[in-house]
Amino acid sequence: MDDSLFQRRVVSAPLKAQGFETFEAVNGKEGLEKILEVKPDLILLDILMPEKNGIEVLKELKKAQNTIPVIMLTSDVQESTRDECLSLGAQAFVNKPVKAEELLPIITSLLQS
Repeated sequence: MDDSLFQRRVVSAPLKAQGFETFEAVNGKEGLEKILEVKPDLILLDILMPEKNGIEVLKELKKAQNTIPVIMLTSDVQESTRDECLSLGAQAFVNKPVKAEELLPIITSLLQS
């Protein structure tokens, strides 16, 4: 989930090239609906989004006892933000701008565990 079309394309292109199926959402509200509909193996989640931000999405996922791994995509490097996301169930962080060589090994690791 990312409100930026450019960022969604930057992230999804290398994933598709590696054979992953991707689904996109432009905001947290749409993302939560998509998660319920598709039941993905992994969630890539931006922190700053309209309607519901990434932290609000994490809170709702935690309330629903989410077991899907979540990777936060963010340019917010504040330790307090990271700590909050981790306490809400995020497993990893990738800084923006996202680089495929950083993201792909994290995805592979989380999907194998």
